[in-house]
Amino acid sequence: MDGDFRTQFGRDPSALKQFPALVLNADYRPLSYYPLSLWPWQEAIKAAVLDRVQIVAEYEETVRSQRAVFRIPSVVVLKDFVKPQKRVAFTRFNLFLRDEFCCQYCGSKGDLTFDHVLPRSRGGVTSWENVVAACSPCNLRKGSKTVRQAGMSLRRAPRPPSPEEMQMHGRKFPPNFLHESWMDYLYWDAELEA
Repeated sequence: MDGDFRTQFGRDPSALKQFPALVLNADYRPLSYYPLSLWPWQEAIKAAVLDRVQIVAEYEETVRSQRAVFRIPSVVVLKDFVKPQKRVAFTRFNLFLRDEFCCQYCGSKGDLTFDHVLPRSRGGVTSWENVVAACSPCNLRKGSKTVRQAGMSLRRAPRPPSPEEMQMHGRKFPPNFLHESWMDYLYWDAELEA
């Protein structure tokens, strides 16, 4: 480790945040594609020391403890298989991901809110089957009317997504940072070019 790197960390501990570790399940698939399963470097080193993970790729940079020097892990594999969840949590983020970050009325992307298809004022509930991503103009246009009363239509009927569907959607929206050592593990089951 060169001196500049060490003093940079000393002055700015947040500089080490740029070294996340991709976390793979025991089958070498990411625990999650979106959000991508990442650990801070400290968690990855701790899990390796506790023998909970195997390190399969490392950054060039190192960190020191009183007694040891560690290369920062960039990819770790869990030693025990974590069973994937069978149900997708109903969250704002997962709703937007299910709808591929686009308004379900006009198809625009960007400034999204969520809309109750059957308005709450008319007995509509907050559930996968009744809530969709909507842009602000469409949400305001629809208001507390039904889709038909507002003269609008849905691009897709809302429904609960499967975990597999969410993984597939997640692959379409990679995070801002992808380290080169992660590529073989992120898309290993993608179709190869002939």
